[in-house]
Amino acid sequence: MWAPWQKPVDPKEQVRKWKADLRGEGRKLERQVRHIQAEEVKVKKSIKDAAKRGDTASAKVLAKELVRSRKVVNRLQISRVQLNSVVMQMQENYGQAKVMGHLQKSADIMRVMNNLIKLPEIAQTMQALQREMVKAGVIEDLVDAAMDQDDDELEDEAEEEVEKVLVEITSDMFQKAGAVPLQTVAKPEAAHTEAEEAADSEEVLAMQARLESLKAA
Repeated sequence: MWAPWQKPVDPKEQVRKWKADLRGEGRKLERQVRHIQAEEVKVKKSIKDAAKRGDTASAKVLAKELVRSRKVVNRLQISRVQLNSVVMQMQENYGQAKVMGHLQKSADIMRVMNNLIKLPEIAQTMQALQREMVKAGVIEDLVDAAMDQDDDELEDEAEEEVEKVLVEITSDMFQKAGAVPLQTVAKPEAAHTEAEEAADSEEVLAMQARLESLKAA
């Protein structure tokens, strides 16, 4: 609650700060997208290598991670657009404030903020901004602020999506996910040793760990 001895916040300075914070979060998401996409290049190579070895299991595991990471990238890119939308709406709100003398309550800003505050990657900053905007009278308290979870939506559509990724990356190396590799794939001259198989498994696990760490950054 505002106290008489407190100096009122200048709307111009308030909006300037909010816009800077929002743009900063947008740059953070942009960096994360680039990092994930760079890691995806390595995952694609590992999928091709697994296909050449006839290692369907590893290829499917990596393809599933690729499907997940693409969903994360799509979610982050949508959030960047929403951040930019709030920046523009803030500028419009400030334009009205110059006439009205104070910032106006905005249902549009509140709606977008309600989406952004659920995004784990920027939740902390968005929660702080939300409190400031509520205090300034721009939005009301957000009720539904449950975090978005990148849960296993993959269960029903996963196999089809993973199969598409395998076809996209390995071309005709596999007929379909889980199938025996086509005859066009050169068979290894000798079976993998246990040490080689262990190394392959470690590579798959390492790729999964890197993608997970980037998605959680």
